[in-house]
Amino acid sequence: MAERAHRRKELTGVVVSDRMDKTRVVQVETLRRHPLYEKAVRHVRRYKAHDETNATRVGDVVLIAETRPLSKEKRWRIVRVLERARLEAAETGALALEEPAPAGRAAGRRAAGPGAEEGRRTER
Repeated sequence: MAERAHRRKELTGVVVSDRMDKTRVVQVETLRRHPLYEKAVRHVRRYKAHDETNATRVGDVVLIAETRPLSKEKRWRIVRVLERARLEAAETGALALEEPAPAGRAAGRRAAGPGAEEGRRTER
């Protein structure tokens, strides 16, 4: 019987967290068919992947490959960056101006219906 080399799984995902040293959280999204309704359902899974050089940033599209267990939860490593994230306005130094709240009404309050000025009366 001929021996074949085990091919490790490879997945493509987006880096969603880079707060840990040499570890990135990569979110992989796949479409699956619902068994009964046959609707395409989006399935999202998050993997902790090893990044030896801390080269990836949030938003990068990366290729990850299965590897031996590196820690309790880390069993994937980043093979290469497929697409770099675009720089956000805050990172480039541009200031985002906030729009002022509309005058005459407090922000976050709902509009009152008829008779709201008198207050609510509950009779039992």
